[in-house]
Amino acid sequence: MNGGDEVVAAPVDPPQPLDWKFSQVFGERTAGEEVQEVDIISAIEFDKTGDHLATGDRGGRVVLFERTDTKDHGVPRRDLERMEYPISRHPEFRYKTEFQSHEPEFDYLKSLEIEEKINKIRWCQAANGALFLLSTNDKTIKFWKVQEKKVKKISDMNLDASKAVGNASIASSSAPKPWIANGGSPDRSYNTSGNDFSFPPGGLPSLRLPVVVTSQETNLVARCRRVYAHAHDYHINSVSNNSDGETFISADDLRINLWNLEISNQSFNIVDVKPANMEDLTEVITSAEFHPTHCNMLAYSSSKGSIRLIDLRQSALCDSHAKLFEEPEAPGSRSFFTEIIASMSDIKFAKDGRYILSRDYMTLKLWDVNMDAGPVATFQVHEYLRPKLCDLYENDSIFDKFECCLSGDGLRVATGSYSNLFRVFGCAPGSTEATTLEASKNPMRRQVQTPSRPSRSLSSITRVVRRGAEIPGVDANGNSFDFTSKLLHLAWHPTENSIACAAANSLYMYYA
Repeated sequence: MNGGDEVVAAPVDPPQPLDWKFSQVFGERTAGEEVQEVDIISAIEFDKTGDHLATGDRGGRVVLFERTDTKDHGVPRRDLERMEYPISRHPEFRYKTEFQSHEPEFDYLKSLEIEEKINKIRWCQAANGALFLLSTNDKTIKFWKVQEKKVKKISDMNLDASKAVGNASIASSSAPKPWIANGGSPDRSYNTSGNDFSFPPGGLPSLRLPVVVTSQETNLVARCRRVYAHAHDYHINSVSNNSDGETFISADDLRINLWNLEISNQSFNIVDVKPANMEDLTEVITSAEFHPTHCNMLAYSSSKGSIRLIDLRQSALCDSHAKLFEEPEAPGSRSFFTEIIASMSDIKFAKDGRYILSRDYMTLKLWDVNMDAGPVATFQVHEYLRPKLCDLYENDSIFDKFECCLSGDGLRVATGSYSNLFRVFGCAPGSTEATTLEASKNPMRRQVQTPSRPSRSLSSITRVVRRGAEIPGVDANGNSFDFTSKLLHLAWHPTENSIACAAANSLYMYYA
């Protein structure tokens, strides 16, 4: 570069929309098969490597899956990478194991039934070939260790039963006494009670003991290492690991607690929004998550549609926030449903921690942690339901809590909808990607082509892009939307374009 010449970077074209394909399904239903309530999936999570996937269900079970396509039958991956052809496999998983994480309980003090449904699963740092994860229902968090252990088997007895005679002095006698198989004798002339044990004349006979050998077979054993209980008066909605690998948070409607993984009988209350008089309560905590790299930062969302970023270095009780993210309400747009549909059901940090993705009933919003004036992008998910809000309120569908996720590269976001549909949006500058897919073996079967109209706001402070145009009340095939089949839970693979989503009791996986 000579003198003061500036190099102007050429504008980067937005990435092309992904072409999604079906990969796998676990627990597929046959036509007309009735789904049992306990089998409905209620939580889903990839670990940081993407090699393991965990699901939890309403029956309190946790099911683990492991990736199989990275195991190349003894050929090192480095050697494969040197080969002429590129590796173009998509992630493939297989069932690994399952265990019963929670059981139904009853709180006798409050006359309250505590269901076993798994609300959240979070993977912890693996160590020594063992997997660790946190699972929680409404009241109790558990820390699990899943490890392969070699099977121990009884190969033989140390003595043949026919030769189980006494010591040399007894064996040499002309008329041996009848010895019972495991070393006992019908002639108990000696005293074995108390501490004054005396050996019989000639010594004890040989005991028949099993010979235990460790075989080469292994089986997976899930063991509950710790139980974190009695710390929440209200239902736990979030659990999040800290990047320090030592602590985690759990959040209910009014409080967020900080735990150490090693200490189960003590937690620190770091956020408490409970007013002195419960009649003054105006908002509750709906979701909370630690920053992916800064161990002192965490964010939580509220039922009023705001996100608060807090810094644990400021004070022990973080009732005051470092930053507040909320979108100003448009004048004249307030209605009976405004606060209900503004409530955030889920928030997720991007992998680098720069952006926060939030999901409310109608939209996905992307927030820049350095810009609290408003979201940098808004994606319309349920705008077509606005005329139906009364009906959705009557059947309680308006209170459904949809999750959201970001791709590992931060270029796309995804969330679920009704009729087992889920939507993928491109969030790179200039991207108009807005894809609707169905959780089935043919994800594009009910594809709805929606012209996406990006529109920049007049404000120069923030770039607002609204996409995902209005979808009619019927899909491309003329089928009306089914509000009973909802896709609430989904997760994006941390390093590849692969999505796992739950439709009732079935786990569907897609790749692009």
